[in-house]
Amino acid sequence: MIAQNKRLVGIVAGVAFLLSIPLIAMQFTNEVNWGVGDFVVMGILLLGTGLVIELVIRKVRNMDYRIGLIAFILVALFLIWAELAVGIFGTPFAGS
Repeated sequence: MIAQNKRLVGIVAGVAFLLSIPLIAMQFTNEVNWGVGDFVVMGILLLGTGLVIELVIRKVRNMDYRIGLIAFILVALFLIWAELAVGIFGTPFAGS
């Protein structure tokens, strides 16, 4: 039980660390221009991804299925992130 709680704390800390990178960069350059909505959306994406991966780790016992599901989840995260960042698919989510 303690190890599971440590992983959850690690997920939240990792999300906070990753979100601090653009926050700090905004203090030094105008190239990074995130609003509150950007931080909220990315926080939801990162936290959701971390929690779903944690669920897969806890529930899926077959290592091959576990690795495949985690890879699929990460690919989905990267595709959503790229779409929101630059609109590679041209959906309305990217502001196209």
